[in-house]
Amino acid sequence: MEPRVNLSKSDPAAYAALLAMNKAASDSANAAGIDPKLRELLKVRASQINGCTYCLRMHTRDALELGESTDRLAVVSAWADSEYFTAVERAALALCESITMVSVDHVPHGVYTMARAVLSDEQISAVAWLSAAINMFNRVAITSRYPVKP
Repeated sequence: MEPRVNLSKSDPAAYAALLAMNKAASDSANAAGIDPKLRELLKVRASQINGCTYCLRMHTRDALELGESTDRLAVVSAWADSEYFTAVERAALALCESITMVSVDHVPHGVYTMARAVLSDEQISAVAWLSAAINMFNRVAITSRYPVKP
């Protein structure tokens, strides 16, 4: 594979800003009461949609370390068709998916209404910022072709 520019190293200031944004999003998620395992599920789901192998490996491992079950990780790509996820998790996953695929459906009213029914304003904001952060990390890793080796 042809080597690519590593975006995180070629512009450390921009990458530091992304890291700071991610920390702020994580802090907001903590303050809003978003469960750490759910945060990792959101990162896994966005990374699945974007096809980011590097982030998928990282966040799957992080979820397992937090005690997430292998069953839930195995079915997160089909969360809507399973009974593994709570109403809060389903709303957060739907919102994250819509934000990740914003060019397809612009976060439809139905998804937002579903989120609004079970998430506080602070939780909706936290899910949106977490989704924005992982999508940016996915784009950096994919564009740079971060290596993923066994």
